[in-house]
Amino acid sequence: MGRDTLTADRIIRAAVELLDDEGLDGLNMRSLAKRLGSAATAVYWHIKTKDDLVRLASDAIWHEVELPDPDATDWRTAATAHASAMHAMLTRHPWLVQAFGSHFLYGPGQARHNDFSLSLYEKAGFAAADADRAAATVLTFVLGSALGPAAQVSLNRRLSKDGTDTGQLMADAMAHARETAMRFPRLRERLGTTAATEYAAAPDDTFTFGLQSILDGFEARLTADRASRRE
Repeated sequence: MGRDTLTADRIIRAAVELLDDEGLDGLNMRSLAKRLGSAATAVYWHIKTKDDLVRLASDAIWHEVELPDPDATDWRTAATAHASAMHAMLTRHPWLVQAFGSHFLYGPGQARHNDFSLSLYEKAGFAAADADRAAATVLTFVLGSALGPAAQVSLNRRLSKDGTDTGQLMADAMAHARETAMRFPRLRERLGTTAATEYAAAPDDTFTFGLQSILDGFEARLTADRASRRE
């Protein structure tokens, strides 16, 4: 496929698919060109560097996250829907969590969500500076909640490429983890729970619990601020 047949959009879509399959380490122009049935030089004609490719692919998947209508519901319901949709997107594309730590990511897709978050928390009643803090708090929580599953995907991919017996290695790691946990009373009590039987797992509904706790705190702060202004 020649450079005139390719488009930047086709390349970016293929890059997202490759990143989903192989992760950040598996993305290179040669592998991408092979997936596209093209020469690597044709890809370079449209997108110059791997960093540019990661940035463009990262921004593209932000468009998968639907923005709730803030006028159709209350701010808290909209905030829950938005954070949950971001978390689902990050779970579908675990490489994005890693990309945040290794690439400069920016673009209209992500900016659209940042702007929406600010407007949402301003609608809730926060002044501009506190709306910035509220939006950053929720985004940080969403990213942190997606980190464990992303790390698990990355680990499994690396071990499978190394030819390691992943099942045996995981069993050995869990056995050592159980031995360590036995030394601490609260960890010892939880050895029969999901978090103890699945590597890097969190208790059920941890994301929902954490998000609602954050929003509870926002609501309490807004209520206190309104009371203070009435005094």
